[in-house]
Amino acid sequence: MLKIALIAHDRKKDEMVNFVTAYEHVFAGHKLYGTGTTGQRIMDNTDLDVHRFMSGPLGGDQQIGALVAQNEMDLIIFLRDPLMAQPHEPDIIALLRLCDVQGIPCATNIATAEILVKALDRGDFAWRELVHKYKPGIDE
Repeated sequence: MLKIALIAHDRKKDEMVNFVTAYEHVFAGHKLYGTGTTGQRIMDNTDLDVHRFMSGPLGGDQQIGALVAQNEMDLIIFLRDPLMAQPHEPDIIALLRLCDVQGIPCATNIATAEILVKALDRGDFAWRELVHKYKPGIDE
C-alpha cells in the first residue's frame, strides 16, 4: 500500500475528481491524502477515503511537504493551474523541491498523472517498498 497525495488548484479540481473517478480501482488499494477541498470533493464523488489536510493556501501543501521531507509519501499528483497566480506559490515550489530531493514521483499535469497511475496499476512502484524497508531510523 503506497501513500499518495492528491492536490489540485481551484480550476483543476473538476479534472482531479474526474481523473480519480476514472482510476478509482487503482487508488482503492492505497492510502490517499489530500488538501482540504480536493480531498472532500474526491470523497463526495467516489467510494475512496482521503485523509484531508488543511487547504493548500492555509498550510495543506506544507503539511504534505512535511511527509515528503521524511520520505513518507510515495507519489504526488498535484494538478497545478499554470495560468493563475497562487498566493502560496513559495509553498508550492518548496513541495516540488522536496519531491526532487527525496526522489518522489510528482505529476503536475493530467498527462503525467495518467502515466504514473498506469505504472502504479502495473506494479512498477515496488521499488518504493524497498525505500521503506531500508529506511534508516531516526537514531541512525
